[in-house]
Amino acid sequence: MKKVITYGTFDLLHKGHINIIKKAKELGDYLIVGVTSEDYDFNRGKLNVQQSLMERINNVKSLGIADEIIIEEYFGQKINDIKKYDIDIFAIGSDWLGKFDYLKEYCDVVYIERTKGISSTELRDKYNSIVKLGIVGYGRIANRMMSELPFISGVTPEAVFGRNEEKAELFANKHELNIYSSNYDDFLEAVDAIYIATPHKSHFEYAKQAILKKKHVLCEKPMTLSVSETKYLFELAHKNNVVLQEAIKTAYAPAFIKLVNIAKSGIIGQIKNVNATFTKLIEDKTLREYNHQMGGGSITELISYPLCAIVKLLGLNYNDVMINSIIDDKTNVDILSTINIIYENAIATANVGIGVKTESDLRIGGTKGYIYVPAPWWKTEYFEIRAEDPNKIQKFFTKYDGEGLRYEISDFINTINNHKACSYKLKDEESIFFAEIIEKAMLSLY
Repeated sequence: MKKVITYGTFDLLHKGHINIIKKAKELGDYLIVGVTSEDYDFNRGKLNVQQSLMERINNVKSLGIADEIIIEEYFGQKINDIKKYDIDIFAIGSDWLGKFDYLKEYCDVVYIERTKGISSTELRDKYNSIVKLGIVGYGRIANRMMSELPFISGVTPEAVFGRNEEKAELFANKHELNIYSSNYDDFLEAVDAIYIATPHKSHFEYAKQAILKKKHVLCEKPMTLSVSETKYLFELAHKNNVVLQEAIKTAYAPAFIKLVNIAKSGIIGQIKNVNATFTKLIEDKTLREYNHQMGGGSITELISYPLCAIVKLLGLNYNDVMINSIIDDKTNVDILSTINIIYENAIATANVGIGVKTESDLRIGGTKGYIYVPAPWWKTEYFEIRAEDPNKIQKFFTKYDGEGLRYEISDFINTINNHKACSYKLKDEESIFFAEIIEKAMLSLY
């Protein structure tokens, strides 16, 4: 007898799930289906699971396809299950292509082609939670987002838009999307929400057109390069009753949220100084980051992260801003910038660079001690509370999974499904604050 095993969360069981289970059963004589537990889903970074473990098990059982259902509870269990149940074939969806090749040591591994264009109308009516997502752009960040989406329940990537249809088609084929288009109106008709992952200066028009068609928008940072455009988009989103959020992944990361809450609890006294640095060396000067006409430079590329820490810790009401930069002679973009923001009773410093490398840490100074977050602090998972006495260091650890993009998309989907105007994790006025500082910096430099 040939035994087959497959695994999944199977949240809001749909056609895609059913096809995987059916095709897995066709590979052998006896099918075991592993349904992931809540703890395992959380530990592996699977977010937004809507249904309980028992609901999901009962849904799989009701199909009458599986010969046996087990619970997957921990990392590494697959190897043990394969041995325990004498499995011949491990089957999984093709969106995990290559990820489970390590199991070939124990059995055959088959990647089943994922179902494209899953119809979610019935599920949306019942749960109001399956969102068809369109990707605007097909570059580096868009590809990273696609790698994160399998960890989010309640969203299905449906389409990609790009001005170059050939590149859009390649992206769609790579990620098994049902639709690709170089026509923005046609693209918008096929989706409920979009993720904008194109160069900075294109954000405003793409977001505006989507909002006017009542599509929810998650827009890469910076949302725009001006206060007026950012305010306009938020006003338009509220008027059209759609969600508009800025995709600064740090703002949505569990450890960063924990860090801010602890810092503001009074444990280090009154916060008087925030010093946030983010630098990286981008050596290829043909890239967008060095293109002045496309809004390149250290400030536009990186300043949103330090500003996120500053606004969360010190607020919106500052007195003055001072900007100092080093400009590259050949590209006319800033390769290193320091922005000092002066508050009534505190000073914040944001350091960013794409052509100069320095220690990219975060330090939060208080009247009773300070918090130190090592690089890369924007992917916070560890930080220390330090006092005058070096023996009194407190250490904190929190998970940060994958690229971190799953946290922002998870919050975006939750905000949509809960019919909220905005997320508390990154408020409209905070995104407007980012645009205001960026605009001041651009006017100062150019």
